[in-house]
Amino acid sequence: MELQNTVKEALNALYHHPDDGVRLQADRWLQDFQRTLDAWQVADNLLHDATSNLETLIFCSQTLRSKVQRDFEELPSEAFRPLRDSLNNLLRKFHKGPPKVRTQISIAVAALAVHVRAEDWGDGGIVKWLRDEMNLHPEYIPGFLELLTVLPEEVFNYKIAARPERRRQFEKELTSQIEVALDILTACLNINELKEQVLEAFASWLRLKHGIPGSVLASHPLVLTALSSLNSELLSEAAVNVISELIHYTAAGSSGGVSVQMPLIQVLVPQVMNLKGQLRDSSKDEEDVKAIARLFSDMGDSYVELIATGSDESMLIVHALLEVASHPEYYIASMTFNFWHSLQVNLTRRESYISFVNESSSIEAERNRRLQVFRPAYESLVSLVSFRIQYPQDYQDLSHEDLKEFKQTRYAVADVLIDAASVLGGDATLRILYMKLDEAAACCHNEQSEWRPAEAALFGIRAISSYVSAVEAEVMPKVMDRLLKLPQHPQLLQTVCLTIGAYSKWLDSASGGLSILPSVLDILMSGMGISEDSAAAAAVAFRQICDDCRLKLCGCLDGLFHIYHRAVSGEGSFKVSADDSLHLVEALSKVITELPPDHAKRALEALCLPVVTPLQVCFILEENLRMNPFVGDMLITAVNNQEIVSQGPDTLNSKPFRDLTVHIDRFGYIFRYVNHAEAVADAIQRLWPIFKAIFDLRAWDMRTMESLCRACKYAVRTSGRCMGITIGAMLEEIQGLYQQHHQPCFLYLSSEVIKIFGSDPSCANYLKSLIEALFMHTTHLLTSIQEFTARPDIADDCFLLASRCIRYCPQLFIPSAVFPSLVDCSLIGITVQHREASNSILTFLSDIFDLGNSAGGEQYLPIRNCVIIPRGFSITRILIASLTGALPSSRLELVTYTLLSLSRAYGPQSVEWAKESISLIPLTAVTEVERSRFLKALSDAASGSNVNALSVPIEDLSDVCRRNRTVMEIVQQSLRPLELNIAPGS
Repeated sequence: MELQNTVKEALNALYHHPDDGVRLQADRWLQDFQRTLDAWQVADNLLHDATSNLETLIFCSQTLRSKVQRDFEELPSEAFRPLRDSLNNLLRKFHKGPPKVRTQISIAVAALAVHVRAEDWGDGGIVKWLRDEMNLHPEYIPGFLELLTVLPEEVFNYKIAARPERRRQFEKELTSQIEVALDILTACLNINELKEQVLEAFASWLRLKHGIPGSVLASHPLVLTALSSLNSELLSEAAVNVISELIHYTAAGSSGGVSVQMPLIQVLVPQVMNLKGQLRDSSKDEEDVKAIARLFSDMGDSYVELIATGSDESMLIVHALLEVASHPEYYIASMTFNFWHSLQVNLTRRESYISFVNESSSIEAERNRRLQVFRPAYESLVSLVSFRIQYPQDYQDLSHEDLKEFKQTRYAVADVLIDAASVLGGDATLRILYMKLDEAAACCHNEQSEWRPAEAALFGIRAISSYVSAVEAEVMPKVMDRLLKLPQHPQLLQTVCLTIGAYSKWLDSASGGLSILPSVLDILMSGMGISEDSAAAAAVAFRQICDDCRLKLCGCLDGLFHIYHRAVSGEGSFKVSADDSLHLVEALSKVITELPPDHAKRALEALCLPVVTPLQVCFILEENLRMNPFVGDMLITAVNNQEIVSQGPDTLNSKPFRDLTVHIDRFGYIFRYVNHAEAVADAIQRLWPIFKAIFDLRAWDMRTMESLCRACKYAVRTSGRCMGITIGAMLEEIQGLYQQHHQPCFLYLSSEVIKIFGSDPSCANYLKSLIEALFMHTTHLLTSIQEFTARPDIADDCFLLASRCIRYCPQLFIPSAVFPSLVDCSLIGITVQHREASNSILTFLSDIFDLGNSAGGEQYLPIRNCVIIPRGFSITRILIASLTGALPSSRLELVTYTLLSLSRAYGPQSVEWAKESISLIPLTAVTEVERSRFLKALSDAASGSNVNALSVPIEDLSDVCRRNRTVMEIVQQSLRPLELNIAPGS
């Protein structure tokens, strides 16, 4: 009684106390209370107490529902009947409401049915029990109907802490009782005020998608009642839900599919088709139109394979869906978008014509026939949806959220246009869209003219660019001509630039492409000077054109460099941001790639000049300048041009990181995209004094180091073995700095070096020194799960590097003294919650276990076995702990693969480790049957007989051990994944 009063006081404080702190304290107390054993009795008592107010009733019904779902195992087995009877009494008590309380009680009873076998409810399980209760107490039918509604929904409710096998059994129990449930619902149809509730319950049972043939449903009273309500003045939401579920039911594989359900389909389709006229009925409520549109969309999505045959009957559905697509409200029209995509896929993919597999000519003929049948529909679709991408008149006044929603609409419509282009062909779709551009451009003479229709047409033309032939010669020249003459309104110019970039391949292939390029580049320069958005679009387009037209542009380097210098230096009127300037760096780099080596080297120097200049590295010693004339020339130019004064290392040390990374990132792009190994190697050698100075003075700065290591990574990747002595200096630098500053990026730069140089015997000594130093220092850093949690990036990059070592230089890594230490380190960190770090560790372990499958890996197996076998039990125990709750269930696939790799590598021995590990878990958490099923699957996988069969038993074991908080805590306390040295059986 005292506890009941405390609950009431806490609820009163939660809802009515003026102090936020008191309300928070009350909320925490109530949450803790819900997890106690006393919560069962207290909640039940208060629900039966006539003096309890609504707040108390809602809280206690939620508590009881939660306890049944999650904590049913707390109760002794004999508690089932008293609990069932109490819940039944509560269901009767609240049969007229409050609705929230009645719903929670109904869910609690349904959850109880998931836990408890059908036999315990009496002959026929809960459905027949419910029928008998309704017969005995007809006055309580509304409450019982709600229970009948939620019952099938609980099949898919994974909040219920039921064992997987029991959950599957419950689904079978319900599907075996579908006819009984439908008989109950049919009998309730006689009560007119319950008709909506009956139909909602029917829709719920249909979601099970099992059991009843279409021939039976076609004439079933529940189906006929739902269909008849479609023609009533007030469209029933419940009836629409039933028809929608019936449509999905007929297409579900578990119900037999379309062929088995054809009698029902033949009843449903004509009834829904009769609603087509209401789509344009202005007197209809918008919600009714939405409901009708939903039914047509459901038919399209469910019967798309039938519709794709192009029969006369199917085309009636297509025309109705075009009607929906033409609706002025976007949220209604967009209901059809998924159908147009699915139909396109069905019409264009070869697998759809499998019945014509005997003759390839027949496949092509049937495909062409179908495409011709649907051509008019997709032509109409292009016209119907393209207006939706036009900017609204008041676009400047749109809120951030409204503008975001409008952009999402444009992307969705662009996807529909792509579907149309896939069916019609890009050239044909282009002709339709060009007509709209032509009309709009005729009215668009200056910046004050109406620009929105022209911009919308261009947006559509850009969307289908990948489907337009690169040699299209009829429409594209006209499009380009129009582009060059459109007024330079900021939004319009932005789309013009993006469209130019999208058709860069056409510009390269077109016979007149070379003559157009100067005008096109002029447009892009205008875009760079109008607004930040148009400058961003122009930068992207500049990159695309330089990429695809690089051979044509090799002779125009002076002009390209002029644009590049203005954009990168920030001089003049260009509004290109630092991030967008990277597009221009990439653009020039790709053109330079096409130059002969000597020309490329000179062009690369010119490319680097405006990047080096702003770094202001005048503190480099004079002898370095003399040794590196390339750098020296650049610095002298910088001094002459900008009057830079030597400010010494302190200035560089105090600069904001962005002042450095903006330029270092440009070097990264240069090294990444200038595909001349020797030229890049020469550049990085000459630039090394600058890079070293930044390494030395900014090693504490994570962002600058990440940028610099990324640039070095691309230099290594492009230059490869041309790097010469620079690579040694680079590795020496990062090896020393890592021990002082622990920057993760030093590890990923080392990964790239290992990939390129790992198999090179001449590099063996300094690579061995590098990896031993890096790994030894890392294992001293990561000595506990807390350290892994605090330094997840180091863990991630360390074990990525280790996996690279296994692949590219096992001869250096596996025999090294650091290998066992790193394995121990990985065991400490497997259960780190950081996804990438955990994944890297698991991948590292599976790479070790799979070593025998790699070329030349067998020679290292004795060393590997000496390390792994003594730790085999601990590895297996920690992996099983990860499966059963130490890691999120989203990691299950990778943990499973790691366990599978271990079992394949060590066969019966690994199964013994698993047996010893799982025996630590009490039988109250995992039964003997569940253990045996898991071990049997693992044994089969270890012997190689049935690898695929392992996933279900592992998922079941994971579900069993995660079914509620209490069980998960018991399992984890038994397996102790954070302790490495536990003996089997302890």
